[in-house]
Amino acid sequence: MSLIDGISSNSAGSVTEAVAPSIDRLTPVLERFRVQASLFHAGPLCGQQVFDARPGRGFLHVLRRGEMEMLHRDGSRLARTRLSEPTLLFFPRAVHHEFINPPIKGSDFTCATLDFDGGARNPIVQSLPDVITLPLARIDGLGAALDLLFAESDQVRCGSKLLVNRLFEVVLIQLLRWIIDHPNEAHVSQGMMVALSDPRLAKALIALHEAPGVDWTLERMAANAGMSRSAFAAAFKAATGTTPAAYSLDWKLNVATSLLREGRSVKQVALSLGFADTPALSRAFRRRTGSSPREWLALHQFSAA
Repeated sequence: MSLIDGISSNSAGSVTEAVAPSIDRLTPVLERFRVQASLFHAGPLCGQQVFDARPGRGFLHVLRRGEMEMLHRDGSRLARTRLSEPTLLFFPRAVHHEFINPPIKGSDFTCATLDFDGGARNPIVQSLPDVITLPLARIDGLGAALDLLFAESDQVRCGSKLLVNRLFEVVLIQLLRWIIDHPNEAHVSQGMMVALSDPRLAKALIALHEAPGVDWTLERMAANAGMSRSAFAAAFKAATGTTPAAYSLDWKLNVATSLLREGRSVKQVALSLGFADTPALSRAFRRRTGSSPREWLALHQFSAA
């Protein structure tokens, strides 16, 4: 029996973690690239559940109680994990996975799909592994949100589904906070989330994320971080796997796709993001995506229709 579209049921490198700075590292990213959660299951799951990969779609499962086995695609092989305690299972991108529960008295789950703005190109999605499996007890402060989420998902009341969807988004934000503070434990070795875990690099990234139209030279980014140019460039490359200039351009183009989806003209996008003119944006956009901004937007609108 299908739970949602694309989901079927049958019987069958270490990085150094830094102390979190007292600055908001997530809001500039989440305000620009939003995520929407949608509840699709609350209650027992029996037998084998198959969750097919669909482009642009992630999953957040909460194993409330019970024991089960999880299979997920890891490259060319199917990895197998045994779970026996309340656990969060976070799939930020489209990854085939399966749950194997007892055939009659299954494990108790509350599950939501996640739709990230930009899909696989969402900066958060790009910086995370295919799956993060985390015992609920590991995340401080998560209990209150989960208690309310479970209370609302266990019964139908006015506005309950909408509230549950928002609560799933709260749980996701708490999880992302934890990942930034504990990248090693989350098996996040490179990318934006790792850079945000470094208090010095985070200052430069937050400034860049909040003002993508600024000319973010190496000197300017290093000054925001309070570091020399050479030290900043080396630390940035180690954390993100790319150069400050490449990251800055990639962020501008990610923001460009967001602005185009909002209905801004290509000329407006080019000016707001600091490109010399519309052709300069179009050239950079084509090198990154393989299409012009107008071609990309037409394809995006067709796919969303």
